[in-house]
Amino acid sequence: MPESFFELSQKDQREAIEYARAETGRPAHLLEKDIWVVWTLRTLFDAAIGADLTFKGGTSLSKAYKVIDRFSEDIDLTYDIRKLIPDLTGESGELPRSRSQAGKWTKAVRHRLPDWITTHIQPVIEAALAKEGLQAQLEQGGKDNDKLMLRYPALTKGTGYIAPVVTLEFGGRATGEPHEIHSVECDIAEHLAEIEFPSASPQVMSLARTFWEKATAAHVFCAQGRLRGERYARHWHDLAAISRSHHYTTVISDHTVASTVAQHKAHFFIEKDTEGEVIDYIAATTGRLKIVPDGDAKTALAKDYEAMMADDVMVGEALPFDALLEACAAIEKAINESTTGTK
Repeated sequence: MPESFFELSQKDQREAIEYARAETGRPAHLLEKDIWVVWTLRTLFDAAIGADLTFKGGTSLSKAYKVIDRFSEDIDLTYDIRKLIPDLTGESGELPRSRSQAGKWTKAVRHRLPDWITTHIQPVIEAALAKEGLQAQLEQGGKDNDKLMLRYPALTKGTGYIAPVVTLEFGGRATGEPHEIHSVECDIAEHLAEIEFPSASPQVMSLARTFWEKATAAHVFCAQGRLRGERYARHWHDLAAISRSHHYTTVISDHTVASTVAQHKAHFFIEKDTEGEVIDYIAATTGRLKIVPDGDAKTALAKDYEAMMADDVMVGEALPFDALLEACAAIEKAINESTTGTK
């Protein structure tokens, strides 16, 4: 029977990671972090609370759908809004009747989510760490106290872009639907069959919804011209990668999901452009999407993209920045042609 990776000595763990590095060409620190990402997913989705969680974002594109080669250290999770604030949502689902009601829901989510993380998520992970004798540490933080950082004792080091921390970022303003179960394995597992690595079966947000979430995020950036912190260039990389996959035609044709995302963001994520006008998400999904920036916005995005490439976050063949924007221009054109006139 294979021996668990976490039961190996540190020396043997390092040797295993180094062997996989040589086999795959992937940086050792990314392979190591990937093990902890999958361990965390397994811990959460094996627990009862996993039934109401949805795994989403860039890491899901890599680990579940395998449409990107970019490594992401974050685990984005949605806790079903109907479970978090059932007294407010009732049976209405994830869309409130008005922006005023959306404001009340948002206030309630921000108030309840941190306590829910403390009382429902942290104990699950702490119990798993104790059971397996692992020394990682948990710390809750983030602007709204909606993140949980799992700091593990790193065996390897990178350049600094990827820290030895698995960041779990929680949201509670959506249902996470549509979603589906996927199998998730460690990247290292197929190269070392004699060692048992973590595996997970998370509930994953549909590829179509993830695509439209990212497309509308890029649309907002182009309207505002400013980055929301580091690593924002990941959205453009991911959109281009999805466009090269066999899922692309189905994804951009899913006008129902596109409309759901637009309506949801119009209620919960109201943003203004450089002129102070409210950004129209509906327009972005009905023929007026803009995901290719220009001017200073383009320069800022290029700098962020270069930082991602510097630490080998793009573990496969990464497009040069100009080629990336060309791909996104093609996406923009295809979507606008296919969605013009839709509601």
